[in-house]
Amino acid sequence: MKSLQQAPTDPAFVQNPYPFYEVARQVGPFFHWQDYDLVCTCNAAAVHAIFRDRRFGRVPVTPPVIPPHLAPFYAVEAHSMLELEPPRHTRLRGMVLRAFTSRRIAALGPEIAALAEELIDAFPSGAFDLLPAFAQPLPVRIIARLLGVPEAMAPDLLAWSNAMVGMYRAGRTGKVEASAIAATKAFVAFLQGYVEERRARPADDLITQLIAAEMEGEKLTTEELISTCILILNAGHEATVHSIGNGVKTLLQTKTPLAALAEPAIEATVEEILRFDPPLHMFTRWAYDTVEVMGHTFKRGDQVGLLLAAANRDPGPWDRPDRFLPFRPVQANASFGAGLHFCVGAPLARLELQLALPSLFARHPGLRLAAPPVYGDTYHFHGLRELRVRV
Repeated sequence: MKSLQQAPTDPAFVQNPYPFYEVARQVGPFFHWQDYDLVCTCNAAAVHAIFRDRRFGRVPVTPPVIPPHLAPFYAVEAHSMLELEPPRHTRLRGMVLRAFTSRRIAALGPEIAALAEELIDAFPSGAFDLLPAFAQPLPVRIIARLLGVPEAMAPDLLAWSNAMVGMYRAGRTGKVEASAIAATKAFVAFLQGYVEERRARPADDLITQLIAAEMEGEKLTTEELISTCILILNAGHEATVHSIGNGVKTLLQTKTPLAALAEPAIEATVEEILRFDPPLHMFTRWAYDTVEVMGHTFKRGDQVGLLLAAANRDPGPWDRPDRFLPFRPVQANASFGAGLHFCVGAPLARLELQLALPSLFARHPGLRLAAPPVYGDTYHFHGLRELRVRV
């Protein structure tokens, strides 16, 4: 197996990681990424096979040693279904899906459309950054409504979320860790109080539904409830913000026709946005047994990095993978994962994109870039730090 070196914090890589992925793809289905000391794959077939193979999972074989100063963050992670395997994962995910139903998500459609219009109405004149004006507030306010927490809390939720996901960044610093721990404590304290309030005064929201599931015999502890709410906000918000930003950037740079944002083409356009420049680039799995995948043997306890964005540009399943083709026939990509841990928020993220992007370009068909877009140094995430536009 060939070993390759590429610092994930290198400015050139941050702005465009795809050339490195293509170099890695040429050396075979797997390569050793020196900077992570990790076996990784850019191969779509390997990524999807490992996602669906129950001999791989999220829980490490040997429990990691948690430094005391990071204990609050990992106490939340310990109850997150993203980091669990059956039977706890099955129980938690089942209760979340009972509350996070397709009917509840579909009912948010009019609110998403109305909020998009409200945000567009407030655009300033001249050049401005579309991220804080549109891409960030839309998903965080929708998730606040879904959970049932006051929408006035949206700025706090956004700040806490941004700080917590910093724990997943390559090359995180002590300052990043301190911000994440402070955000975790504040987020948990707020939700503890809010869960108690909803126990006393139920409402038509996701927190109440999760509490109801707990009270009907399928017990959710308060810790699990809080971790689930934090996961829904952090994962759902972070991915959707990046998807909106990356998507608008791509649509503008490729001069995509407005017909691609109309019915019925919008569904395919959103899938192509998610495929072409997704918000999450790496996800990891641990081997629970000796497993051979495409000629490479993993032993129990080995970790593998699944490079989702690279898999989405694999020429095996994709014709002209480096081209953004909004009318491309829809087929499964790796952006939301697959198998047991397929993202529960994927339907909501798709709905937000399918409603927000057409509203934006219908109101401002002449939208254009006012400055070169800049990606943030946030790998494994991949999202813009700034998207300056002019209407």
